[in-house]
Amino acid sequence: MAEHTGRGRTAIVIGGGLAGMLAVTALRGHADTVTVVERDRYPAGTAFRKGVPHARHLHILLSGGQRALDRLLPGTVAALTEAGARSLYLPRDLVTRTPTGWQRRFDEGRHPTLSVTRPVLDAVVRERALRAAAADTRVEVLEATEAVGLAGDARRVTGVAVRSRTGDRAAGDARVLTADLVVDASGRGSRTPRWYAELGREAPREETVDSGLAYATRMYRFTGPGGEPGIGVNVPGWPGCPRGAAFVPVEDGNWLLTLSGVRGHHPPTDGAEFTAFSATIGDPYVHGLLARAEPVSPVHGFRDTCNRRRYYDRPGALPEGLLVLGDANCTFNPVYGQGMTVAALGALALRDTLDRAGGLGPGAAARAQRAICRAAEPAWMAAVGADRPYVRGPGATAGPGERLTTWYLDRLSARAAIDPVVGAAFRDVFCLTAPPSRLMSPRVVLRTVLLPRRPGLREPAGVVERV
Repeated sequence: MAEHTGRGRTAIVIGGGLAGMLAVTALRGHADTVTVVERDRYPAGTAFRKGVPHARHLHILLSGGQRALDRLLPGTVAALTEAGARSLYLPRDLVTRTPTGWQRRFDEGRHPTLSVTRPVLDAVVRERALRAAAADTRVEVLEATEAVGLAGDARRVTGVAVRSRTGDRAAGDARVLTADLVVDASGRGSRTPRWYAELGREAPREETVDSGLAYATRMYRFTGPGGEPGIGVNVPGWPGCPRGAAFVPVEDGNWLLTLSGVRGHHPPTDGAEFTAFSATIGDPYVHGLLARAEPVSPVHGFRDTCNRRRYYDRPGALPEGLLVLGDANCTFNPVYGQGMTVAALGALALRDTLDRAGGLGPGAAARAQRAICRAAEPAWMAAVGADRPYVRGPGATAGPGERLTTWYLDRLSARAAIDPVVGAAFRDVFCLTAPPSRLMSPRVVLRTVLLPRRPGLREPAGVVERV
């Protein structure tokens, strides 16, 4: 028996995490009723929850994501800062050790990166999203409820089949909630491609690029002489040294250390072995910091790092009445810190498209899906380009165009570590505030190709340079 979620225009959002709450925000004013279907029960306060397996690891919101978030929910970045999130400007407060050496610490004042634990981020965004939406949209959150299928047919999705959950299991019979629009914001584990078969459709074309990377994270506090380091650091792996680390502050005086490695170099989750592994990455600086840091959590591992893109934007790939947002649409290796920013940019693209279309009319969902996919494209190109050297099997060989791009980006990233002009362009694109074409401006190309390749600094800079 079908049950309607309300009068007027209705929408259902599958997933009540970050992407789901941003979808609710994007739909406000365009749907009279929004029903959120969430598998978990939300914890009290800012506790970790089982349904977010990546939650105990490092999360950053790039400047492009902060701008999108504040356009969707004005004041949210300030609210996160008030909740303890740390704002680190690139590359003054958060520096990277490139294969050629450490970055210079230019004080650009243009790209703050927000570092925060996932429970704090989710709690702040959820509270503000639900409060803002309530002004003109009725929002109902069905906690402990699992989406088990899509209703409708190959031409149009008309709702979602749901079932209540007790503990870790679904309980009772499924019922159908009907809606004018269904938004899948369920994350990396999205089942929409499987549900397509029940609708009589072929699953969308899918592309995967898997470097085989895994990582492990532990929380620390600095208790020894010297206190906290003055900077956060990032030491990504490279083909000559496929192990890496990031050590970044979060709220309440805590720091998160994430160690990473590709196949054959996965970091251990035993505490002593984790510490020993930190001495094997491409620079000794991080290992040296642990001498004055005290661990305050166990080590947590994570291995689901495959880049996966589903081409829902292709003509005919999406039935009317369905949208796919966030990681359910395009998933990136989390080690690059792009996922939350892309979710915010996608939700903003959804809202802007509906504003221009005048609401949930015919064809609006398809136009919004194309905009969502365009918003993810730069991050996809960056993640795939970085991971391709480690791929095995199908997809391991890059074409001539991609090989030329990889050569150019290798020179560019080395130049960006020491050159304020090239570095500024690189950070504009990395932070998702400018299109990749920014890297091909004549000034950047000439400095990248013609100037000699020079090493970066031998150790993290103690001096900040104004530009």
